[in-house]
Amino acid sequence: MNALEKLKANIENDTQANYVMAEYVWIDGFGGLRSKTKVITGVTLPASIDAVKSRLPVWNFDGSSTGQAPGEDSEVCLKPRAVFRDPFRGGSNVMVMADCYTPAGEPIPTNTRAAAAEAFEKMPAEEPWFGIEQEYTLFKDGTPLGWPRSAARSMGPCVQLGYPGPQGPYYCSAGADVCFGRPISDDHMHACLYAGINISGTNAEVMPGQWEYQVGPCVGIDSGDHMWMSRYIMLRITEGHDVTVSWDPKPIPGDWNGAGCHTNYSTKSMREKDNAYETIMKPMLDNMAKKHMEHIALY
Repeated sequence: MNALEKLKANIENDTQANYVMAEYVWIDGFGGLRSKTKVITGVTLPASIDAVKSRLPVWNFDGSSTGQAPGEDSEVCLKPRAVFRDPFRGGSNVMVMADCYTPAGEPIPTNTRAAAAEAFEKMPAEEPWFGIEQEYTLFKDGTPLGWPRSAARSMGPCVQLGYPGPQGPYYCSAGADVCFGRPISDDHMHACLYAGINISGTNAEVMPGQWEYQVGPCVGIDSGDHMWMSRYIMLRITEGHDVTVSWDPKPIPGDWNGAGCHTNYSTKSMREKDNAYETIMKPMLDNMAKKHMEHIALY
């Protein structure tokens, strides 16, 4: 037994542990995800999510290294918001979705969660449901899975040699010649279910190397917390498989499918009131149309 195997065995057989590890996760200034580990001591094990949540402090990090604060005033505070089981460490360890504040308690400019939570709190009786379909593309050494990798220079008519055939057979596919990345998709789904993410399905997508999973239905701010943590879990899963994940909406130019993040939405009134399309949905769509170009520019 080597040193790492002994360490793993000692951890698994430890009956005197009185700590949990909390992985604080937050959105950085570039739209990516960062995380750091906080050790919480004096915990009676096994501990429930609620028991651990009550022990989680406001923490901090160097915002000048994440695009979220200037170097001369770099402290950014992390406030715990949603807590999930940690599928990587197991036991009573947790992952914490946090958002970012100045030391004075003000949301920093990249903290969009604070404004969203405020909006949802205005009409909680409407119970807004979100079902989000997250598409993504898996890359190995800069190339999507299922696509050719070569250091050779492409010349003449052989430039297409080894490239995948036209779209058609890859969506919801099975078979090594059409389906690329299933172990990653499956590991991600199992990890999300363990964590408590409300993941509701997954499937191979139209372009080879492209997949989708669905989160929801979730109510209100839970939708964002679950979606962002599911993305963090995907980053960790792909680390283990030595591949990378891209959320880019058009990772491959040409006649290849894009990767979206389709959002299904409804309120209690939309779901339950008679003639809801005419009285609720059409006026809602008319209001959205007034800012359509502004929304598309941000998208």
